[in-house]
Amino acid sequence: MDEASIRRLRRLLDDVRSGACSPDDALAELRRLPYADLGFARVDHHRALRQGRAEAVYGPGKTPEQCAAIVAELLDAGAGPVLLTRAGDEQAAEAMARNPGGERTGSTVVWRPGAPRPERVLVITAGTADLPVADECAATLAAHGIDPFRLTDVGVAGVHRILANTDDLFAADAVVVIAGMEGALASLVGGLTPAPVIAVPTSAGYGASLEGVTALLAMLASCAAGITVVGIDNGFGAASAVLRLLK
Repeated sequence: MDEASIRRLRRLLDDVRSGACSPDDALAELRRLPYADLGFARVDHHRALRQGRAEAVYGPGKTPEQCAAIVAELLDAGAGPVLLTRAGDEQAAEAMARNPGGERTGSTVVWRPGAPRPERVLVITAGTADLPVADECAATLAAHGIDPFRLTDVGVAGVHRILANTDDLFAADAVVVIAGMEGALASLVGGLTPAPVIAVPTSAGYGASLEGVTALLAMLASCAAGITVVGIDNGFGAASAVLRLLK
């Protein structure tokens, strides 16, 4: 259970004890706690209690108004941080207009970022084309208090670029490797660092890359033992894996 959820429950119990909140009002609040039914979405308020993090709002397939309403429900319930991911311009604009205080990075909007944490996480991209995925990953980490150190455009076509940063690899608590094409950078990094490695295949590449499938299979078949692989272009999932590992 995260500290915000603990404080919220303790405050509710203290209010009942002091008489500031009636038992019926407390019961109504507790009924809302597992989830809130908005008609088009059931917002999971229990996730912070189970996992220490509120659910994220996935933008694709939702109207701007729906995105804004779900974000508002999470904020009203005291959740933090609150993330809207893969948001288009209209979705982000509507959500930020209804819910002031959001900060947008690429397609990710964050409200109530967490307190700074000391862990050192590297987010590495093989090429510049992988940057949108890296931005999603970095924004998710930052929302939870981790300011990642980024190495950009250090793919195996110029292997000396990553080898110049081996000290950073040795000092990391976790490493996210984001690569398209043939995805070889994940194996190289996995063979150098003792830290957990989360590999993210991207859809960047020419015809034989098959929109990320080649990189995905290469990362899954890596000879560097223990690499964790998430789905194609899934920067959010990679950050979430890091947060679980560093809990």
